[in-house]
Amino acid sequence: MIARPSNDEIAFYLNKWNNDNKLIEKDSCLYKLFLTTYPNNKDLDDILAKSSTLNSLYSTNIFSIYDVAKHIHSLKIDDRLKKNDLTLVKDIAQNTINKKNKNFYSFATKYCNHHKPDNFPIYDKYVEKVLMYFKKDKFAKFKKADLKDYEKFYTILLEFKKFYNITYGLKDLDKYLWLLGKENF
Repeated sequence: MIARPSNDEIAFYLNKWNNDNKLIEKDSCLYKLFLTTYPNNKDLDDILAKSSTLNSLYSTNIFSIYDVAKHIHSLKIDDRLKKNDLTLVKDIAQNTINKKNKNFYSFATKYCNHHKPDNFPIYDKYVEKVLMYFKKDKFAKFKKADLKDYEKFYTILLEFKKFYNITYGLKDLDKYLWLLGKENF
């Protein structure tokens, strides 16, 4: 039985996160890369460094990372990131590689998140499993497919926070959902 989401539960999982050096150092590396070393997305080599590192540390399994970096570069995303444009995730996710359409949705959420951690929550399989598990509480009306529509996913997370009276920000909610999912699913 998984405990009902609450501020106390999130605090418990954040404590676990903060005591895991692997998680702390991985995050520190990525935030330094995205927020300090290469905060903009004007130069392809900066985007390639960020994309390659993110792909490696998060095991997103993108085998054509150069093509993805070129795609991000072509989108000229900096203004959209500043405006917290949620449609940016879909635009980054949609790629054509070797004449095949690819959807790198989870990677795109992570790429945006590492630029704006409190504005772009991360989607991954563990977050999906936790949200689907708690759907039984009727915190929001949604289908599993809605979680892969970033604007709907964002709204679902806000409804989750409201329903369970969560006062933590989206980044802390990310950490909680991911750890809870990894532990239970």
